[in-house]
Amino acid sequence: MQAVLYVSHGTRLPEGKREAIRFIETVQQQIDVSLQEISFLELSSPTIAEGVAHLVSQGATAISVVPVLLLSAKHYHEDIPYELEQLKERYPQLHFTYGRPLGVQPRLIHILEERIREQQVFHSKTKVIVVGRGSKDPQTKKDIECIAASLAQQLDIKSVDYCFLAACHPSFDEALAEAVRSQASQVMVVPYLWFNGLLIRSMQKKINALNKEGLRFILCGHLGHHPNIQEALIDRVNESFQRTFHLKAHV
Repeated sequence: MQAVLYVSHGTRLPEGKREAIRFIETVQQQIDVSLQEISFLELSSPTIAEGVAHLVSQGATAISVVPVLLLSAKHYHEDIPYELEQLKERYPQLHFTYGRPLGVQPRLIHILEERIREQQVFHSKTKVIVVGRGSKDPQTKKDIECIAASLAQQLDIKSVDYCFLAACHPSFDEALAEAVRSQASQVMVVPYLWFNGLLIRSMQKKINALNKEGLRFILCGHLGHHPNIQEALIDRVNESFQRTFHLKAHV
């Protein structure tokens, strides 16, 4: 029996976990598979192993593992495959397929534009900074660079800056410092993050501190439950049924 296991990142913030679950439940309603489970890679439960065990107990013989991730990085290439390798050995009768992260897509960049424009204060001289989670995988940095360049085109401005919350440069703190030095009249910070969590709260705290000094920084909303990202994940689920997972073959 076919099943789907969604693997979200996980967060220590209960609100963020609830948001992820609500989002995935909305997508589940659009997938014509009776067995579907939600799991988390870290920081939250159920774990991937717990999700697979529950699906097996319900009669699953084939499981499509769908990473609820924006970009390809260590979690996608190493962490999730490692878990699946252990589970494949534990359940040799199971057939696993492994989907792809959402990747760089125009419909997701349109969400960033909406998050900026919904603040109703954007103008041509606004400084815009896209903030990615960050990874040691060089492709992640290239992806965020591409997203920033595409967003600049959509906004019809010269450029959009970018930075990362971890693992690579420029860091979020470095980008904020550069924005202060630029003496921009207004800075809009756009998180390329799917759900709420401690990272968003940390960003807001730093921006609030700058604004108390008389600066004009605005933190835009995260990607959240936008219909575009729902459609993107639905597409990834549907294509995942054909992407066989092989031991030691990290896609």
